[in-house]
Amino acid sequence: MRFTLSPEQRDFAASIDDLLANADTPTVVRAWANGEHEPGLRLWRRLADLGVTALAVPDAHGGLGASAVDLTVAIEALGRHAVPGPVVESIAALPVLLADSGHTKWLAELGSGDRIGTLAWPPHVPYAVDADVADVRVCVADGTLRKFVPGASMSSVDGTRQLSEVAAGDAIGPAQADRSWSYGVLACGAQLLGAGRRLLEMSVDYATQRSQYGNPIGGYQAIKHLLADAVTQLELARPLLYGAAVSLDTGSPSVARDVSAARVACADAAYLTARTALQVHGAIGYTAEHDLSLWLTKVRALRSAWGTQAWHREQVLTALTSERGAA
Repeated sequence: MRFTLSPEQRDFAASIDDLLANADTPTVVRAWANGEHEPGLRLWRRLADLGVTALAVPDAHGGLGASAVDLTVAIEALGRHAVPGPVVESIAALPVLLADSGHTKWLAELGSGDRIGTLAWPPHVPYAVDADVADVRVCVADGTLRKFVPGASMSSVDGTRQLSEVAAGDAIGPAQADRSWSYGVLACGAQLLGAGRRLLEMSVDYATQRSQYGNPIGGYQAIKHLLADAVTQLELARPLLYGAAVSLDTGSPSVARDVSAARVACADAAYLTARTALQVHGAIGYTAEHDLSLWLTKVRALRSAWGTQAWHREQVLTALTSERGAA
């Protein structure tokens, strides 16, 4: 099967890129990490004006009812610009969870950007991201949706991800969670792929500008090989990601396998690219003052978000073994 984004989807991605490229996102990210959320919230409102926050909200509740492919396009762009906040939870997983479960109270406000949501889902999402900013706080426990009260806070390797322990509160109702889980995993993969792409771009730019012994370091074979390995992994992960989005849109019986495979590939590719970026940049890449660190730490944090690599690999293996046994 051949797949390519439509002109409308490419234009949508370009409009998000243009907005974020002119928003000085590194400054916004650093402010968020320091507890100054207003610049980031203003950025979320601008993204809402583009329709980003309404993508997964059904049109019956004021959203766009967009496809999983459309959502993946948007989340990949947000990852490329390291947009802070509970991106996966508020824009992807929570709207689908609420809509599928028939609990529509907050959908319109999540879609309009008037509210931001966060979601905990033990054991694979044990902590809530940015519960101090979110005003819709939901957890999934034993097949039930519950409100939760944020407990003790803890830091993440990514300074923009404030994690909170979760104390489950009042029940909202039963949870129809399968599709929402797949959306969360898919969106996490898209965010990782976008961050990996940005790390590659920064590394290529640096390699063409930084000189040693009178020559740009990008001209040396060792650097070329590192960058070639990174771009290869990113390009191999991208079809898996969008293939998983198509599986979600078509209701494929292999969707759980497909989203796990995409998540593994995107996380591996982003992590390899992060390591490559550090090698290319050298010592300056380790400094918090350099913008590279904003993407390095995000990749490191997201690599274990929404299920570990080992868990997702196990899901793929189990699915393939089951399919072979049924053949």
